Amino acid sequence: MDLNNFFKLKLKIFAGDVFGGINSAIITLPQALAFGVATGFGAGAGIWGAIILCFIAGLIGPKVPLISGTTGPVAIVIASAMIALNNMQAAVTVLFMAAAFQIIASLTNIPQMVKYIPYPVISGFMNGVGIIIIILQLNPLMGHRPLSSTVETVLTLHQSILSLSHSSLFIGLVTLIIVFFIPKKINKYIPSQIVALIFCTWLSVKMGLNLERISEVSVSFPALIKPYCDFNHIIEYLPYSITIAIVFSAESMLTGLVADSLTKTRHNPKHLLAAQGIGNIFCSITGSLGGSAATMRTVAALNAGATTKIAAFINPLLLLILLFKFSGFVAQIPLAVLAAILIKIGYDIIDVKLLKVLKYAPKDDLYVLFTVFLLTVFYNLIFAVGAGITLAALLYAKRVADKADIIHKPLSDYDADIMEYEKILENDYHHKIRVVHISGQFFFGSATQLISKFEDMLGTKYLILNYEAD
Repeated sequence: MDLNNFFKLKLKIFAGDVFGGINSAIITLPQALAFGVATGFGAGAGIWGAIILCFIAGLIGPKVPLISGTTGPVAIVIASAMIALNNMQAAVTVLFMAAAFQIIASLTNIPQMVKYIPYPVISGFMNGVGIIIIILQLNPLMGHRPLSSTVETVLTLHQSILSLSHSSLFIGLVTLIIVFFIPKKINKYIPSQIVALIFCTWLSVKMGLNLERISEVSVSFPALIKPYCDFNHIIEYLPYSITIAIVFSAESMLTGLVADSLTKTRHNPKHLLAAQGIGNIFCSITGSLGGSAATMRTVAALNAGATTKIAAFINPLLLLILLFKFSGFVAQIPLAVLAAILIKIGYDIIDVKLLKVLKYAPKDDLYVLFTVFLLTVFYNLIFAVGAGITLAALLYAKRVADKADIIHKPLSDYDADIMEYEKILENDYHHKIRVVHISGQFFFGSATQLISKFEDMLGTKYLILNYEAD
């Protein structure tokens, strides 16, 4: 390759990374603001978290261009912890511990295990998270404060409707119309969420609507916050931190798998997890919103031509410029607009295509999917995943065990001399010794099924099991 072509290729790669970083930053801005408000950390913490995590994870992470920040599942678990703790220093401690667990996990083989999580568990969890986001944003859409749980929101929905703010609902509905129905040709170049954010904020100011707004976003670098270091606090916050660490890590590794499939490369999941953990350490001690590698933003960057981690530097750089130059505008953004944007994010998380193939899915998979879905929405996210994996394993064990059976092979399928010896052995010992042939998978689950069939062999004291693996 001559020097001229070399520079052209490098320029093309750099241009793709720049466009990828810009495109992902435009998507990141409204989401970071919305997630910051939804979790209780504040809009400023959301945007600073996106800047810090994306830069640090991009700097020390894999070569594939991963865009990091808070995502739907991450926001839900952080919001739940924030409501339970109601203390910023406690929240910082939980996020710090979660990041430390990520780094520890990166030193083990845990990152390799994400690919073994059954799809019905992932689908049920993601669909549940999408529904949670939508339900929890119904109150802000109507001008009310968000409630802490989906159950409480649903039970008080009638009262919320009766006392809704017409101004909030109006601007929220306009936002929903834009994010759902903007033409694809426009959405391809300017994401619908940023269009809705700018237009509806401008419209609300022009109309002089009396709405709940972000009000204030700090443009200065966040002050350092020291996490609790005593043993009692660490033990108390352990369940929250483990829960958040699992969601941080699972979301990041799933995004890594998506990026690999699009770029036809292979990253090191341990490297990815360590980079995310270190990035979240810095987010936590600055009181910023932690997160993970974000699938939607990473795909947006890749689709715009990003091929290297330069895109992960362009993204936070543009966010910094927007934060410093347009902080006054950001303060005017109505909370109803952010609620509508989050509803669209929740809808995008839901696997709508799944509804078309439900009737063709195996019953066992449906049992797992709906169990995880219901537990996620109405009980606890991490318990839902654990219960789903356990149920999937038990159903698989049952399915395999049901296929195990005792068979009597005809002579044509088995060595005639061995078969003759077996018959002689059984006859000589009056069937107190029997030779049994096993087909199918032979493990702890199928053993129980087979033992129940051995009970029919009355008088037999010794069994010789002949298992020929397929």
